[in-house]
Amino acid sequence: MILGLSKGVVMANSVSANPTHDIVDVQTTDCCIVGGGPAGAVLAFLLARQGIPVILLEAHKDFDRDFRGDTIHPSVMEIMEELSLSDRLLQLPHAKMHRIQIQTPQNSLVLADFSHLKTHYPYITMLPQVKFLEFITQEAQKYPHFQLVMGANVQELIEEDGVIQGVRYRGGGGWHEVRAMLTVGADGRHSKLRQLGSFETIETSPPMDVLWFRLPRKPEDAEGGMGRIAQGHLIAMLDRGDEWQLAYVIPKGGYQQLRSAGLEELKKSVVEVVPELSDRIENLHDWSQVAFLSVESNRVKRWYRPGLLLIGDAAHIMSPVGGVGINYAIQDAVVAANILSKPLKYQRVELKDLAKVQRQRELPTRIIQTFQTFIQKQIFARVLSSDQTFQPPAFLRWPILRDLPARLIALGVFPVHVQT
Repeated sequence: MILGLSKGVVMANSVSANPTHDIVDVQTTDCCIVGGGPAGAVLAFLLARQGIPVILLEAHKDFDRDFRGDTIHPSVMEIMEELSLSDRLLQLPHAKMHRIQIQTPQNSLVLADFSHLKTHYPYITMLPQVKFLEFITQEAQKYPHFQLVMGANVQELIEEDGVIQGVRYRGGGGWHEVRAMLTVGADGRHSKLRQLGSFETIETSPPMDVLWFRLPRKPEDAEGGMGRIAQGHLIAMLDRGDEWQLAYVIPKGGYQQLRSAGLEELKKSVVEVVPELSDRIENLHDWSQVAFLSVESNRVKRWYRPGLLLIGDAAHIMSPVGGVGINYAIQDAVVAANILSKPLKYQRVELKDLAKVQRQRELPTRIIQTFQTFIQKQIFARVLSSDQTFQPPAFLRWPILRDLPARLIALGVFPVHVQT
């Protein structure tokens, strides 16, 4: 048994109330990835298939969480095709969204039409994220250099001579230690590694929050997804097979006022916007069925420090506009694998390698966040601030710009490919 911690450990609050732990075991690997979401799972798969030892730590005991990003865009499907995984992935139950459409009482507006794009997958694949993560990690487990540890709650970074050397986590049996040449934080919007590493963030202020809930979907209902606007409210509807997953958009900071008004007022408002849900709205009978998402959008100023790299939502929290978060996280993972595989194989990961990952991914991230902010201000904020008839932004009527939202949402700013 190994007792105590080295003086180089970084604590969650700089000072630990219990500085000495009994360490159950110590493992060594080339790359330790914290967070089993899309970015972490895909990066672990990509490294393992190249023979690089990798340990993936996931804090929860399974991947099943409500209201995660379930939209896989053409850019990711093309990556899956390059990995010879797309056909098997599409064998899982899924739906397809060929366009993003906004409906008002007066007319219908197509915000993004994917059917005209030059891709084998001119649609958004609606697949529960839990199924995607189970699929990727099962594929990764075919490689001997991959190890997945569920229920691993990372609490500390190990720092020696200014370099992060791994993490300590609590899990079954007590405290465990993983020492690694490279540690990657892919642990989402509430990233523990971002907090432990004291990364500086650049904030924006989205003008909205979202309430998520589900209602039954009938066979005769429309397929795919759509947005509905009426009475100064906006609801996004996502096809989940036998259910609609609904996103009820509210002004930033308006949740407590809505909660005080009562669930019946929420149900009444939903029916005013989507009248065809009146025959099933009673399925919503308790606030426990409603999940509140405080919409954020930010990015860390510097994605790395010696021995540590952040990717996905840990590096840049995306607004839910366009559902691009999972796709940009996976693109981060592909770029990180492309750049870092060779240094990991040669047992020498330098700061310039980590900086190169940020250089390739920061500009696309900033562009898409700017695009999301524009859509939020030009559509969402205007809807939420007025009960007048919604007038679509002028740019949607300009032929030269009409396909731009579809391209940005579906394919991203720059194409990302898997290097072999």
